[in-house]
Amino acid sequence: MLGYRLAPVMVVALVAAGLAAPVALPAEAWAQASIAAPCRLCGAKPAADGDKRPATPLRLEVQTRLEFDKVVFGGMGEAMVTMSPDGVTRMTGAASATGARAMPGSVLIRGEPGHPVRVDLPRQVHLFGEGSGAIRIDSIVTDLPAFPRIGDDGTLSFRFGGDLKISGDGDGAYHGSVDIIVEYL
Repeated sequence: MLGYRLAPVMVVALVAAGLAAPVALPAEAWAQASIAAPCRLCGAKPAADGDKRPATPLRLEVQTRLEFDKVVFGGMGEAMVTMSPDGVTRMTGAASATGARAMPGSVLIRGEPGHPVRVDLPRQVHLFGEGSGAIRIDSIVTDLPAFPRIGDDGTLSFRFGGDLKISGDGDGAYHGSVDIIVEYL
């Protein structure tokens, strides 16, 4: 008697299992199935106000180069000349004086007023010259705010300095470049 009552339930369970079983379709059938069912996630995402890219391209102008000028190096050993973004220099080790033309670098960025930007400077810059000494600029620092933004006049200016490290026989003229990358956020 119990068998008659379970029979209809078993038939419904077998039919449901058959509908859920995977079906192998030829490639043409898959292509037609994908055309028939449009992808709701593939459409263009509407841009939010924060996603709009400014129409004005960013321009970077170097106003003054970072210049340590002449450093009097007292011989063998190491020396460090630190220049802050406001132009104050400090010497430690075997350095005793800098030239009168030592100055921080200054940069002017032009762009879309009010837009935030990211400014990337290298951590270290190697300087190359004629002598056998090793010179590099470490710890490049700026006077940029924590979250830089193009001003209402379409400009953002900043100054930068760093730590000049000298070791070995440091005679000669040394040159290098500081790569600055600026982009809208």
